[in-house]
Amino acid sequence: MNPELGALIHPDANLEDADLQDQDLSHASLKGANLKNANLDSARLPFADLRTANLEDTNLEGAELFLADLRGANLRHAKLQHTNLEDANLKDAELRFVKLQFSRLSGANLVNADLSFAELQHASLRRANLRGANLQLADLRHTDLEYADLRGANLQGVFLCDARLQGANLRGANLRGANLQNAKLKDAGLVHADLEGANLKDADLDSARLRFANLRDANLEGANLENANLRRADLRGSKLEGAKLKNADLRHAKLKGVRDADLTGAILKDDNRLKILL
Repeated sequence: MNPELGALIHPDANLEDADLQDQDLSHASLKGANLKNANLDSARLPFADLRTANLEDTNLEGAELFLADLRGANLRHAKLQHTNLEDANLKDAELRFVKLQFSRLSGANLVNADLSFAELQHASLRRANLRGANLQLADLRHTDLEYADLRGANLQGVFLCDARLQGANLRGANLRGANLQNAKLKDAGLVHADLEGANLKDADLDSARLRFANLRDANLEGANLENANLRRADLRGSKLEGAKLKNADLRHAKLKGVRDADLTGAILKDDNRLKILL
């Protein structure tokens, strides 16, 4: 660390509007510091303590923040494109409207973080913990969320087109009105998930677990639901034209009003077939 900076870097420091571009702040103690609108472009902050720090409107593009502690930090409107946040702790952090395109957040802790309206296109959140996080209306197109924990997360109206969610746990998640066109959800856990009105056109849901899921009025045209577990799922009013349902378990599923479904090869009880016609 720069010796001159050392005198300024301490808990509760006021560094608003500071120019810290390219600075090495590894292991810095900045808990509660005010870094609003500071320039930390390409700065090194691995292992830094930034708990409850104010980083609103801060430029952190290309910064190294792996294993940094950002619990409860305010990153509203911050610029974090191409930033390394792998294994960082962002629990309870404020990330509304943040820009995280192409950033690396693999293994990051984002439990209960607020990422509403965030821009995360092409970001990597592989194995990240997003349990209970708020991602309402966030843009996650082409994002890697494989094996991420999204249990109970709010993903209402989120953009997940072409996202990779293989093996992700979305149990009880709110995905109402979400756009998951062409998303990869093979082996994903969607038990009790709310997908009412969601767009799952051409999505890959092979072997996905959708027991008790709410898929009312969802668009599943061309979706791959082979080997999916849809027992007791609510599919009333959903569109299934061109969907692949070979070995899909639809026992006790609600199918009234299902449109254009070819149930050849699906596992059904006789009363399921009757409900489609009623």
